[in-house]
Amino acid sequence: MEHLFQYLLFIPIGFIAGGLGTFVGAGGGFLVVPFLAFWDPQLAPQTITAISLGVIFFNSASGSIRYARTRRIDYVSGVTFAVATIPGAALGAAISGLIPRQVFNVMFGVFMLAVAVFLMLKPGRAVSGAKPVSGQFRRIMTDRSGAVYDFSYSRSIGVASSGIVGILSSLLGIGGGIIHVPVMTRLLNFPVHLATATSHFILVITALTGATVHLFYGRYFQPEAALMLVALTIGVIPGAQLGARLSEKAKPTWILRGLSFVILLVALRLLIGFGAS
Repeated sequence: MEHLFQYLLFIPIGFIAGGLGTFVGAGGGFLVVPFLAFWDPQLAPQTITAISLGVIFFNSASGSIRYARTRRIDYVSGVTFAVATIPGAALGAAISGLIPRQVFNVMFGVFMLAVAVFLMLKPGRAVSGAKPVSGQFRRIMTDRSGAVYDFSYSRSIGVASSGIVGILSSLLGIGGGIIHVPVMTRLLNFPVHLATATSHFILVITALTGATVHLFYGRYFQPEAALMLVALTIGVIPGAQLGARLSEKAKPTWILRGLSFVILLVALRLLIGFGAS
């Protein structure tokens, strides 16, 4: 009973990860992974990624239900990018067990540090007013509040970047949102609110793919991993609902700067912790 009691701490952690992850469209894996790494230094990287991807799936599914009501999910672009991530997500999950734990920690810390700096360079905008570019894919959307989003982007860049996101997200167990949101806002001209909502929708498919591969390898059948997943999921589902509600009212710059700040703190903590071990 005492052994089971310790997992109650995972519920509020899941709630925080679900709230922050959904708020910025990143899924919450950027908090779940370092938490698990510090909770049990003996956990194998493939176990951490398996648990994180399972949590991200439930988080993104819950958040996407809320985002769908705001009409800010670009389903056409989302499905296109999600399909492009599937091969990479399967590959990343399959090779995650080949990476030593120390290399895994450094890789994840440096990667998140780079993403944080990237996000701080230039915040995105709320509603795109740029003129459509010839030869690019144009999107015109109106959300529930009546805001009109008119933008265009290169499909080839979107598909190529999504393939890379698939590999990295499943390999690191982060789901890909912290990569997709910056790519969509900076490279693909997506308005921030559409990027966060669409990114969360993409995570449903990406995380499910990676989690299914981990399930095939039996990584959810370990009693400890199953308990962690269940406890985190209990907190993640309501947290995602709250995060989506807050994101609806937040300014785009708050979303991106909030994401960069959280990622920076987690990256520094992980790298400092690694250096002290």
